Amino acid sequence: MKPEIEHDANAGLTVAMDLLEPIKKDFPDVSYADLYQLASVHAIKYSGGPDIPFRFGRVDATQKVEPTPADRLPDAAKRMPHLRDVFYRMGFNDAEIVALSGAHTLGRAHKDRSGFDGPWTPVPITFDNSYFVEITKENPDPALLRLESDMALMDDADNRALVEKYAADQDAFFADYSKAHVKLSELGVSF
Repeated sequence: MKPEIEHDANAGLTVAMDLLEPIKKDFPDVSYADLYQLASVHAIKYSGGPDIPFRFGRVDATQKVEPTPADRLPDAAKRMPHLRDVFYRMGFNDAEIVALSGAHTLGRAHKDRSGFDGPWTPVPITFDNSYFVEITKENPDPALLRLESDMALMDDADNRALVEKYAADQDAFFADYSKAHVKLSELGVSF
């Protein structure tokens, strides 16, 4: 909904929204909010990721809302204090911030959308633990992204330990990511 979709942090989302519009036309009783979340869990699974529990019940906004202030959305150029400011207000802890950051294993940044360009992993169409493998490397591949917000996960010992755990154990990452994804996708929903 405008003006939220016009927020810089949402640049490029209209590409995905447009791809889902034919499905919405076939299933008009499904809310856009449910459709977008359902698409995310299926995209993750289709690309090799974990099963993520899903339930219907999200309700679309029916009136214009004020856009989210820029400092309340993650900024790729900032480090852990900023990530904590953003995610703690939603009830997330550091372990969940690390797990959710692992979503960067899938996809790539686009210069015209975020100002950054390139994938985080060598195979950006596969949901796996390679994001964590890449950010632990001493000699990173210069073709891959390593943003400030990615490297922030290495700033303290507890988070670094989680990054290293996920780099070594994809099943552990999948289990923790799935829980954090559900929590994020159900914020503010009254089922």
